[in-house]
Amino acid sequence: MLSLTLPRIPALTTSLFCRCNVSSKFLQRHGSRMLSEKTRVSDALASKETGSHVRIQGWVRSVRPQKDNLFLHVTDGSSLQPLQVVASSHLNTRDLTFGCAVDITGTLEKSPNKKQNVELKAQRIEVVGECNPVDFPFKIKERHSLEYTRQFPHLRCRTNAFSSLLRIRSEATTAIQSFFRENGFVQIHTPVITSNDCEGAGELFQVEPAGDKKDSDDPNPHFFSVPAYLTVSGQLHLEVMAGAFSAVYTFGPTFRAENSQSRRHLAEFYMVEAEIAFTESLDDLMKVMENLFKATTEHVLSHCAEDVELFHKYMAPGHRDQVDLMLNRKFDVISYTEAIDILKSSSQNFTFSTEWGDDLHTEHEKFLVKHCGNVPVFVINYPYELKPFYARDNQDQPKHTAAAVDLLVPGVGELCGGSLREERIEVLSQRLAQAGLKDTYEWYLQLREFGSVPHGGFGMGFERYLLCILGLHNIKDVIPFARFSHSCLL
Repeated sequence: MLSLTLPRIPALTTSLFCRCNVSSKFLQRHGSRMLSEKTRVSDALASKETGSHVRIQGWVRSVRPQKDNLFLHVTDGSSLQPLQVVASSHLNTRDLTFGCAVDITGTLEKSPNKKQNVELKAQRIEVVGECNPVDFPFKIKERHSLEYTRQFPHLRCRTNAFSSLLRIRSEATTAIQSFFRENGFVQIHTPVITSNDCEGAGELFQVEPAGDKKDSDDPNPHFFSVPAYLTVSGQLHLEVMAGAFSAVYTFGPTFRAENSQSRRHLAEFYMVEAEIAFTESLDDLMKVMENLFKATTEHVLSHCAEDVELFHKYMAPGHRDQVDLMLNRKFDVISYTEAIDILKSSSQNFTFSTEWGDDLHTEHEKFLVKHCGNVPVFVINYPYELKPFYARDNQDQPKHTAAAVDLLVPGVGELCGGSLREERIEVLSQRLAQAGLKDTYEWYLQLREFGSVPHGGFGMGFERYLLCILGLHNIKDVIPFARFSHSCLL
């Protein structure tokens, strides 16, 4: 029997470094950095243990030199609150300025400042990346408006407000994923490139190779052999999957070629979409929508308390009360017909018509929310002609409606839109024929031939959700890189 004896490998200690051919000058310069464990600022602030040797990497938010000491505030994006660093004045250098990137090693000590548990007593400060505070567009003692920071999409993540927004956005994403996973939904990666126009509005970005020279002898001019577009919705692909899974969802970018620069519209935004099989009731969809909204919001408030407070304190004072009201009240439900009656009986002068059969506009949606006590409200059973071909026909008279639902929320208007899907092949076939789409959606009809079940689904605009819970008014302030007509910076 073959026996192998492995040599004993000594522990990686300072003594091992000394036995190697490493100069003392190298150890002096790099030894503490190599032996110090890198620590996030958020973990350092939460630490109750002092005396530990740590290494912090981040960006300087403030510099306060004194005769004997130097005080820095350093952040690394892990928390809104910076870590105070105290150092001997001899560690101060000319390039240690507001905005510069630093690598600091030192010891965590109890802070005399009641606002934080610990501070870092620095033994080494290295400026990794210099920053000229004169040219830097954000100044140390100024509070910059969201409109101002919007001019610098490549730099605005350095501001308190936008770094808070990005942490909130990240936690909200985690909460949405957790909600669906815990409720038995399967995530589907629906395609970004599609040959379908799910919304039927024609606001599509067509996809073809850039600078492609067409072969005059090629009878088909398209790269994919058919016209292809950036997706406006993953719904139809989710319906395919709902033929094999009882509950599915997708969460990704969607695109609308809408020539608008309004505060509510983007050309690229994120959508949360879900599809549920074996359901014949809008109540099932509304239950998922309401639970998703509340579970996600409770998670964000719990995990991003300081970040949310920044918005509620400085940009939307008093909005926390509105958020609590939405969480504590059950969402109202009214029919489209009731909504029209409410609008027609009001004394407010609306810009757009409020006759039965007209679509609801933002001004109508916000009024209805206020009328219902400033809590989210579901509007159900819209006129059949207002909804796309896939919405289930209620086959009611005299006012013909579809089993569709919108969720309206304070400050935003429509947040979610959904419907039961038309599973009856005869009804669907007739609707597609009337719209001249039967050949295009032959595959969609075929889904109804092989084990089809009653099903329904909805979509929620992620950026609109963030506007709602933070109390902001411009959708360009809640997405990392805003794309809209005549603007695609970076």
